[in-house]
Amino acid sequence: MDETERLSNAAPEVEEADIYGEDGAVRSSYLARVGAAIADRDVLYLRSHVGKLHQSELGHVLEALQSEQRSALVELLGDEFDFASLTEVDEAVRLEIVDAMPNRQIAEAVQDLDSDDAVYILEDLDQEDRDEILAQLPFTERVRLRRSLGYPEESAGRRMQTEFVAVPPFWTVGQMIDYMRENDDLPESFSQIFVIDPMFRLLGAMDLDRILRTRRDTKIEDIMHETRHAIPATMDQEEAAQIFEQYDLLSAAVVDENERLVGVLTIENIVDVIQEEAEEDILRLGGVGDEELSDSILSTSRSRTPWLVVNLFTAFLSASVIGLFDGTIQQMVALAVLMPIVASMGGNAGTQTMTVTVRALATRDMDIYNASRIIRREASVGLINGVIFAVLIGLVAAFWFSSVNLGGIIASAMVINMLAAALGGILIPLLLHRFGADPAIASAVFVTTITDVVGFSSFLGLATWWFGFK
Repeated sequence: MDETERLSNAAPEVEEADIYGEDGAVRSSYLARVGAAIADRDVLYLRSHVGKLHQSELGHVLEALQSEQRSALVELLGDEFDFASLTEVDEAVRLEIVDAMPNRQIAEAVQDLDSDDAVYILEDLDQEDRDEILAQLPFTERVRLRRSLGYPEESAGRRMQTEFVAVPPFWTVGQMIDYMRENDDLPESFSQIFVIDPMFRLLGAMDLDRILRTRRDTKIEDIMHETRHAIPATMDQEEAAQIFEQYDLLSAAVVDENERLVGVLTIENIVDVIQEEAEEDILRLGGVGDEELSDSILSTSRSRTPWLVVNLFTAFLSASVIGLFDGTIQQMVALAVLMPIVASMGGNAGTQTMTVTVRALATRDMDIYNASRIIRREASVGLINGVIFAVLIGLVAAFWFSSVNLGGIIASAMVINMLAAALGGILIPLLLHRFGADPAIASAVFVTTITDVVGFSSFLGLATWWFGFK
């Protein structure tokens, strides 16, 4: 039996339902079969059941496999391995696989990728390896990739595709259609055609639906429109995503400092950007750096340590406030029982306000025109919630310790701390943003410190004053 017959008799391609379980994760039974095929070096099974997967599915399988299985799978699949799947995995997994491959093989694989995917993979490599890989690429492709890699990280230039369709304004619609039919180097899919002058400066654009409804003898310059919302290559990718969201764009031209067309951003690129930025904000709010699930124990520990150290110092600050009232606590043990409640409620309320504020700043929904109104709103919410929970905790404390005075004290401290939490939760991110710091990174530790200090000092201070402790 020859190779063709063996492949034709192989098991049918696996369907998505066979890969994923009800929880959306890759099935353990599927991974077991793939792992056994890797151990047995069953190339036919792997090519039929793994090599034909969509790049996102293959990415999920790679992440789910054991470390030693990944490189073996790539080796066994050979030319059947979809290199684009490496854009779907964590950075640590991607580097692990790429580091095990010779640069010659990477260079061959990169040539078959869209430019944005190629840049996404190459940007994480060491400079020496990157230069060696680029040197093995055709001249035109090498120049394009070097230009994209030359733009700042997380910029539109790094995200853009350098494959696009551009024509001169004096062409007719017929010439343009014939050009697209006969040219094999055009991108596989696109929604806009750009119009450029001899210096490659962007003049305008046309949507495909307009072209299909226009006579062949019509001049391009007669039907093109001015390019809306051309994006500078150096613009931050998050700002570019906001432009897409605001104007409901499917694609947008990317231009350099001389207004020359250098690439195009598509909605596919922007969806990835939105997901990455959202994940980044969530991680930073928790005091976590650029961390991924596939990171090693040591790298994960290193990413979390800095802000834990900051938290340690702020915890000592809160403890020092408690130390000022040690005599009061000794004379009424109930204070030690109740004071964590005040600080905890304030911390949770502050976190709620801080989360809303940081997200509003990230999406530019908050600016100098509405900041004062939102500050007043959050302060009012804090005051209202403070009164509600003051009544609840005051009644519980009075009943628990048979002391109306103690209930009144903790109720008053609750109102003070909830108001402070609301103001801190919005003012701290605003101040950090005003001075150029990222509020997502630094806000949490300062808001927590404020609620702890205000909560402890107000509760213990009121108790000292009311009961006359010394």
